[in-house]
Amino acid sequence: MLDIKFIRENAEIVKLAAVKKKILVDIDRLLVVDDQRRERMTLLETKKAEQNRVSVNIASAGSDGAMREQLIIEMQALKVEIQKDEEALRTIMEEWQKLMLQVPNVPDMSVPDGTSDADNMEVKLWGEQTQFSFPSQDHVALMTKHKMADFERGVKVHGFRGYYLRGDGARLSWAIWNYANQFFLAKGFEPLLVPAIVRKSNLYGTGHLPNDAEDVYKTQDEDYLIGTSEVSIMGLYSDEVIDKAELPMKFLAFSPCYRREAGSHGKDTKGLIRVHEFFKLEQVLLCEASHEESVRWHEWINSNTEEFIESLGIPYRTVLNCGGDLGQGQVKKYDIELWVPGEKTYREISSASYFHDFQTRRFNIRYRDDEGKMRYAHSLNCTAIPTPRILVSLLENFQQADGSIVIPEVLRPFMGKEVIS
Repeated sequence: MLDIKFIRENAEIVKLAAVKKKILVDIDRLLVVDDQRRERMTLLETKKAEQNRVSVNIASAGSDGAMREQLIIEMQALKVEIQKDEEALRTIMEEWQKLMLQVPNVPDMSVPDGTSDADNMEVKLWGEQTQFSFPSQDHVALMTKHKMADFERGVKVHGFRGYYLRGDGARLSWAIWNYANQFFLAKGFEPLLVPAIVRKSNLYGTGHLPNDAEDVYKTQDEDYLIGTSEVSIMGLYSDEVIDKAELPMKFLAFSPCYRREAGSHGKDTKGLIRVHEFFKLEQVLLCEASHEESVRWHEWINSNTEEFIESLGIPYRTVLNCGGDLGQGQVKKYDIELWVPGEKTYREISSASYFHDFQTRRFNIRYRDDEGKMRYAHSLNCTAIPTPRILVSLLENFQQADGSIVIPEVLRPFMGKEVIS
């Protein structure tokens, strides 16, 4: 959420941000409603001050019954007016809050124009696209052949997009988790296991609601299942003041994740690219309220995942997301995309974003700077690694002519074997 003072002083910039992100919001209407809000609040403050004055006069009226009675009548009239004004303010605030939740963050100047991920800009290319001298197989065929997955029974039990990981499929996932845990914790993160069921307010805090409402699972108690542990971590320090000496706070969280994949019924209907439930290690960082600090840490968390992918030996590229492919709160975002030989294309495996104080203002996460001024911290997040999606590229890139699959060297100590055959 942006500061309303910033919106009022930079209305044209905020309008351009909405256009660049392809987000519909009526900034002019918000300013009108904000004028009404401020006017009504001033009026209420004036009447409450008058109410306090009359209350003091009643107490000092003493034995003057006529004066006392007149003041009581005046007090009652003020009370009725205040109640009406408070009700009017509640109505105004409902519209004001709804509009405020729709206002997007302003993207960085380096963010390119565009309407979708097709317009993202490639900024890094690593590794050669894997080519085969034999008829290659996709991950579904490979996993079925080696009994690493059972898609038919997954659909029987879960429904559409269901799956089981079995045998070496499960072992390989555990190997990736254990290696990733070792790799990222060596960079100074605090490990976290977080709640996967959260209150609605946490999704509003991160900006996943109201925009992504169709893509989130919710319970009969109006709680929600997270699609990323970013949601749970950001709620960790809500309504708290952090000691500046603790910044930056760097968290590595592991959690199950759930997404309905609404609107993608015809896309990736087979295999592990787009599933309803998965596991993910996520990097989340809180730092000082400085654009330079946000930029520095953003590059760092993204490079962590790039380094992790390189250690596995999987070809990838990094793209800078265009305005139309940015979320509401994101200032800037990189996507890392792995080479998928079976489709002869790159597929997203990680996103790294920074938000300035967009999320922390909603969560009310603050600290005192060196001058003692209260500031909202800045927040960032980046996928460390998701499973089972990474299995797609890993298996397809490391398959051999005889149908076996070579395990990347860094995973072998965790896997207990060099080859799946």
